[in-house]
Amino acid sequence: MSLDAAERAAALEVALQAARDAGAVLMEHFGHLTASQIGAKDVARDLVTAADLASERLIVSRLRARFPEHEIEAEEEVRDAARGGARWFLDPLDGTINFVHGLPAFAVSLGLYADGVPEVGVVHAPRLGETFWAVRGGGAFLDGKRLAVSRATTLGESIVATGFPYKRNELRAAGRADNLENFGRVYYEVRGLRRMGSAAIDLAYVAAGRFDGYWELYLSPHDVAAGALLVLEAGGEVTDFAGGGDWLRGQSLVAGGPAVAARLRERVRC
Repeated sequence: MSLDAAERAAALEVALQAARDAGAVLMEHFGHLTASQIGAKDVARDLVTAADLASERLIVSRLRARFPEHEIEAEEEVRDAARGGARWFLDPLDGTINFVHGLPAFAVSLGLYADGVPEVGVVHAPRLGETFWAVRGGGAFLDGKRLAVSRATTLGESIVATGFPYKRNELRAAGRADNLENFGRVYYEVRGLRRMGSAAIDLAYVAAGRFDGYWELYLSPHDVAAGALLVLEAGGEVTDFAGGGDWLRGQSLVAGGPAVAARLRERVRC
């Protein structure tokens, strides 16, 4: 199935309001978490907080009420069985470590897909006061201003972004790539290299032309679903490391203007 324009518009309206309301919930917790409200998942540096859970529950309740037929795949508590059709990918707090440490780079991210095709994406960064959104075929926007990716063609003129996996010690012990060698290959060629700590913000900044490119390993669908559509609708390219389309669940992603994305793919390895 694919959504028509009216369905995309309705989904965007609900997603924008839910993201902003969830952002308000996050801001109520920002700077006020107690030790008992901060926990870890399967590795110590992968945090989850009371704010993550409160944000997710608010958004899930909104989506269930308005679109009961849609599936939801969220980071913390909800993962509906895949039956085909419309599916929301939800990260209620992308950048939890930043949030816990009082850093402003964190976001609410919602992406709606229909049979694997991105239809709607919203990335709301409440502490930064910015809301990015896109609909398939309708462009990408920041608070009403249309976005376009950077026109950079070389790494030497580019600022690019990346991130590092929570399980890097475990990956190193298993002899698997942890992105450090990729960082080293790119580091000496670019004008600047940034690590924001939020994949949703990284992708939104690529869509806005603030970053010229971005790559990362071991991402989950909820990390990239919304931001990838922003990049695509801003005229950019999103691929896996091999240049293919397996970036939603394939755990490798390169994004940027076509020229910079191609340069990055020449240098990064899984």
